[in-house]
Amino acid sequence: MRARNIAIFSAAVVAGAIVGSAVGPRPAQAVARELIELQRDVTALLQGQKDLSTQMTQDHTVMKTLVEQSGDTVGKLNGTMSALQKSVQDVQANSGARLDTMSTQVQGLSDNLEEIKSRLGKLNQQLVDLQNTVQSVDAKISGGGASAPSTGAGGSGGGIPSQPAGGQPSSGAGSASPAPSADTLYSNGLRDITSGKYDLARQEFQDYLKYYGDTDLASNAQFYLGEIAYSQKKYDQAVTEFDKVLSNYPKSFKLAPAHLKKGMALIELGQKTAGVRELRDVVKRFPGTEEERRARAKLKELGVAVSAANG
Repeated sequence: MRARNIAIFSAAVVAGAIVGSAVGPRPAQAVARELIELQRDVTALLQGQKDLSTQMTQDHTVMKTLVEQSGDTVGKLNGTMSALQKSVQDVQANSGARLDTMSTQVQGLSDNLEEIKSRLGKLNQQLVDLQNTVQSVDAKISGGGASAPSTGAGGSGGGIPSQPAGGQPSSGAGSASPAPSADTLYSNGLRDITSGKYDLARQEFQDYLKYYGDTDLASNAQFYLGEIAYSQKKYDQAVTEFDKVLSNYPKSFKLAPAHLKKGMALIELGQKTAGVRELRDVVKRFPGTEEERRARAKLKELGVAVSAANG
């Protein structure tokens, strides 16, 4: 269309020049020269229009190619985003269980350190007692205890008594086998719970409470019974075990985690109101702790306020 307009304009210019030359007194040679120049200009205009049309065709082809490539890229991005969204959903689905497992393992390691410190203190005390006993024996020997007369073949009178030192009862025939030591039971329970041997760990912590229920670590053993039930998705039993920590050991440093895990177990049982109440209690009573942070995160996940409207 543009070429047609240029041709019409050029023809009009040529016609005007011819008419002007016909009516004017200008020489024929000058008119011919102007006509040649005009034809050259028209030819240049037509060539420029042709080049412009060719360039526009090429640009259109390039644009079409770019649009097709953009469409392919968008399609690939959509596929990538879908895969990424699915991965995020899978991670979110598994993160809760992984966090609970990691929390249990971290708590187990922390208690292992505390138990090691306690054991070192006991060993130190035992060394002191042993040193005192050796000094006492040395004093008796140096005071003539070694020359004390025997009362006869049975040796039941004077001299060194036959009962073992330290007051430990000897295991005679027919006596029941002694329970494992408190350190052994507790250490084995921590080792087995952190390695996922929950049934074995449960038995060891129950034995610990049976024989050593009045020790400093008894509340820890009770707490881990709740952790084992929670890990095995026995949420009813978990609530019962955590309640024992709260009621039987009011000064235990496991109160905050017991409240937290009890609240989470109640939520798993569908008792959202009671569970939210426990989590809010953790936020209120134990500020600045890891349990408070986890309680806030769980409340946010549930879409409820950290504090109740009535305080």
